[in-house]
Amino acid sequence: MSLHWFSILTLLALILLANGLPALLRLLFGPARPLDGGRTLADGQPMLGRDKTWRGVTASLVGTALGALALGLPLSLGLKVALGAILGDLIASFGKRRLGRPPGTSVPLLDQLPEALIPALLAKAELALAWSELGLVVLVFVVMDLTLTPLVGRLGGARGWIRRP
Repeated sequence: MSLHWFSILTLLALILLANGLPALLRLLFGPARPLDGGRTLADGQPMLGRDKTWRGVTASLVGTALGALALGLPLSLGLKVALGAILGDLIASFGKRRLGRPPGTSVPLLDQLPEALIPALLAKAELALAWSELGLVVLVFVVMDLTLTPLVGRLGGARGWIRRP
């Protein structure tokens, strides 16, 4: 079986865009209005946390849809990928808050798997990906995220790009 490299790289690019745009905007412009409005649940923890924002959701949806168009793909595919990435990120954040982890902290695999797997599943049929190809996309995203996120955090902090509230 030959791999569908264009589809694999396209999906990976869209997932990176969907997950990266909110973080990029936070680096550039600082905090924004949180989705959960700062509400806490019975466990005393925030519902989602300060880093899940309306600006991030909007950037992910619009940017990933435009990214799909730029790659010659339907706008709807970009929206599917963005919605899947957003849903995965919200599930991970909700889970981390229930575990008592403060916003902004990382839990390896919990932070990466839902953000890559859900959008990959939503795009699988449209991009005609085999299960092994879908697995490759998720694996590459996980490795890239685990490698690049700490590096970008250190670089941003060292250069003063991250504004602390």
